[in-house]
Amino acid sequence: METTKHSYETNLSWIKGKTGKLSSEKVRTEFEVATPPEFPGGVEGMWSPEHLFIASASSCFMTTFLVIAEYSKLEFENLDIHATGTLGKPDGKFEMTEIILKPKLVITNERFQDKAYRILEKAEAACLITRSMKTEVKLEPEVVVGVLD
Repeated sequence: METTKHSYETNLSWIKGKTGKLSSEKVRTEFEVATPPEFPGGVEGMWSPEHLFIASASSCFMTTFLVIAEYSKLEFENLDIHATGTLGKPDGKFEMTEIILKPKLVITNERFQDKAYRILEKAEAACLITRSMKTEVKLEPEVVVGVLD
């Protein structure tokens, strides 16, 4: 029996053409979203549902990593994540077929490099957003030893 449930709400208001304003009563910022320019009537330079789908995977990966790293007492200098999503038509209808997450983690102590890779892999396996997707998610991590200036 499930005992913990959380609810998240968003509001989307159509503005004009193929754009809308995304907001939430629990979030300070709102922003515009649109059909991407690859589709008829799409808008250049704006967040699209496709961007948000990929961003949800990468941001969930990051927050999951932060929890596991803290619990594991892994000290790190920086984490950047580049994410790429591929849109295809495997069954004749558009769907996001693949997301590649490329986290680059900077640590200061070389002896924790293996531990860092294990934590990155655990974060990918535990991320609730990517576990909820039918899209294949691939992890291509890089751990760099160094100090940021």
